[in-house]
Amino acid sequence: MSEHVYKVVEIVGSSPKGIEDAISNAVEKAGKSLRELRWFEVVETRGHIEGSKVGHYQVKLKVAFTLE
Repeated sequence: MSEHVYKVVEIVGSSPKGIEDAISNAVEKAGKSLRELRWFEVVETRGHIEGSKVGHYQVKLKVAFTLE
């Protein structure tokens, strides 16, 4: 296996459907402006409450991409 060097950035994704959708939304959007995405780590989970119900879910992710 060759050696890799990664840059790590934090992003936040959200979704009214659930945590997995929030993750997918964040990774998909990041992939439109960052090349060579390799992995992600969920570092925080939270949500927004509307009228005593869950309005949407938020996740803070660390995403890493390889440096060219």
